[in-house]
Amino acid sequence: MTSLTVLAPGPLATVQDAGRPGYAHLGVPRSGAADRAARALANRLVGNAESAAVVETTLGGLRIRVDADVLVSVTGADTVVRRNAIPAGLAAALVLRAGDELALDAPTWGLRNYVAVRGGIDVEPVLGSRSTDTLSGLGPPPLDTGALLPVGGTAREWPTALTAPANSEHPRVVVLECHTGPRADHLVAPADLCVGSWLVGTDSNRVGVRIDRAEGSVHPLLAHRDGAAELRSEGIAHGSIQVPPSGRPVIFLADHPVTGGYPVVAVLTADAVDLAAQVVPGSEIRFRLH
Repeated sequence: MTSLTVLAPGPLATVQDAGRPGYAHLGVPRSGAADRAARALANRLVGNAESAAVVETTLGGLRIRVDADVLVSVTGADTVVRRNAIPAGLAAALVLRAGDELALDAPTWGLRNYVAVRGGIDVEPVLGSRSTDTLSGLGPPPLDTGALLPVGGTAREWPTALTAPANSEHPRVVVLECHTGPRADHLVAPADLCVGSWLVGTDSNRVGVRIDRAEGSVHPLLAHRDGAAELRSEGIAHGSIQVPPSGRPVIFLADHPVTGGYPVVAVLTADAVDLAAQVVPGSEIRFRLH
């Protein structure tokens, strides 16, 4: 069977597909790729079903070697893709020959890249998904040096594309579109979420993006009404912006818990969820009601 060998995983590399929906009643998050559009595009470029398993990388550093001829693609964050140390195309179908190496530089914009291979990453599924869930621990462990990733067969011939349009314009401040949340009335001034900008915290991960005001900012944190800082646990949607007692919001991403006990002030649009998955610690974001 064709396989990929991980020579270096970078800061964090995991296997991700469309996730495992339908198990929230058991406390199991959906998980799956943090940037769903980038995962789907990577798969389309190599002729996979959009839900096929790919490798999700964080801040580059991934190096893999193939043991047979394969078709691969890399999407997501702006980075230099290298085939045998020579720069190759981002968001493009690339042919790797047996023994070739693929490597990703650290991104110049964005956080996560997606590496798809024709046939998909064929690790053993858990609850119907091959995704690594960093919160519950389900699925394959994060990739380590020496890991072997089997490549699946191509039971159906999906169409391929050589390249895809790439957006090279990335504003300094990322604007995230959102809808008013179901518990916005638990905040004194929920509209303050959309006033001024926020900074992405270094403790952000696949569970959520933690944000704070910049030091010395004149814009307020989010204050709760008296007695409204904590609620009975209730279901939490992907992209929810929850406000704990500190007043520093958390944007829930792919591995978020299925319930929460703090007010949800807003919920990101589907496109904004993918964009939030690409913001790096220290970057500046704003919210805009959709």
